[in-house]
Amino acid sequence: MSGKIHIIGGGMAGTEAAWQTASMGVPVVLHEMRPHTKTPAHQTDGLGELVCSNSFRSDDKDYNAVGLLHEEMRMLSSLMMETAARHAVPAGGALAVDRDGYSESITKAMEDHPLITIERGEITNIPPEDWDSVIIATGPLTSPSLSSEIAKLTGVDSLAFFDAIAPIVYKDSINMDIAWYQSRYDKEGPAGTGKDYINCGMNKDEYLAFYNALTTAETTEFKDWEKDTPYFEGCMPIEVMASRGIDTLRYGPMKPVGLTNQHNMSRPYAVVQLRQDNALGTLYNIVGFQTKMKYAAQVEVFKMIPGLENAEFARLGGIHRNTFINSPRVLNDRLQLKALPRLRFAGQITGCEGYVESAAMGLLAGRLAASEKLGRDMSLPPATTALGAILNHVTGGANEKTFQPMNVNFGLFPDIEFHGRGKERGREKKKAMAHRALADLAAWIKEI
Repeated sequence: MSGKIHIIGGGMAGTEAAWQTASMGVPVVLHEMRPHTKTPAHQTDGLGELVCSNSFRSDDKDYNAVGLLHEEMRMLSSLMMETAARHAVPAGGALAVDRDGYSESITKAMEDHPLITIERGEITNIPPEDWDSVIIATGPLTSPSLSSEIAKLTGVDSLAFFDAIAPIVYKDSINMDIAWYQSRYDKEGPAGTGKDYINCGMNKDEYLAFYNALTTAETTEFKDWEKDTPYFEGCMPIEVMASRGIDTLRYGPMKPVGLTNQHNMSRPYAVVQLRQDNALGTLYNIVGFQTKMKYAAQVEVFKMIPGLENAEFARLGGIHRNTFINSPRVLNDRLQLKALPRLRFAGQITGCEGYVESAAMGLLAGRLAASEKLGRDMSLPPATTALGAILNHVTGGANEKTFQPMNVNFGLFPDIEFHGRGKERGREKKKAMAHRALADLAAWIKEI
């Protein structure tokens, strides 16, 4: 039996899995196909590269499930959370990072760890038998060759959907005589001041003109084999969202609630928000504006946004294919492939969604694989925790016939007896569930 664990994929899940495994004293070989084999979305060969948003979403551990997951991962010495803290940029109540600084630090951590070896090159087939412990963390952009091999092995066709990327604007090209700084409800976050977003407000006429241009813009054509692939609801292209109804955007990424135009103290009809994308504060991404519009159409339509009439784009939006396995059908509760238990899966390929959720699955896969190597019988995290809730959903809690990617949310947690009343009942129930989760996780950590 080999003493090493092989991890395929150097993204969020793969790097977290490698860190956790090596931290337990087990040597790791981390395989990353870039730069030898490129993907449609990655821009660099850095490990842990953020290809879509630079946000890890809410950092509120009391009332938000992903914020709770942040805290649980901190309790388990997560590399993602430690690195994010060092590269945080202002983002209201969210935890967002300078994407380049984050990836550079993750890469250095992998390169510097004495028990981690990085091998560059694509793994195109199911690993050989002498790789007796493998974690496949190839993410949403798993190469077609490896995807095909996985499908053959499981006997189940891989599912797929499209993931769209939001554009990034140079900050100094934003007209601040029209736009203003403000976080929704003036909320401060882990690296913020309450004025962390740039807001571009619209009146009704401006919104209607923008909506009409957006819904009639020329978009990327899909290939025949891609046309029936569903979108993931949490990363819906802005124009697809708009096609669902004229007010859909005003109740989604362009909702005006909690915001007041600081130039004249008026309430906007709709608002486009931009969030800082790097530590220097020179780049801002347009929040929720993932798109499959063609580049020329993007420039024309997005320059209709008040304050962005002279915008210069560091990156325009794009779209790429996203793949995942039917985990409830093919994985056991320890993330092992039922058909070949020496293979584990982690990250977005398992059908969890989001950077943090992907890293969380990597954290668990790494610890489970390392414990197995060390001859320990590691118990699974309680279902009452965010970690346990995601694991349970992916490995059996979800209906395999209707399985779709999902972010962590309190709907995945076991119910809690709660007797609150009135409007605050739901909010306080979440807090009670969060506090139960942290207490249960602390007890579990003592056991392992």
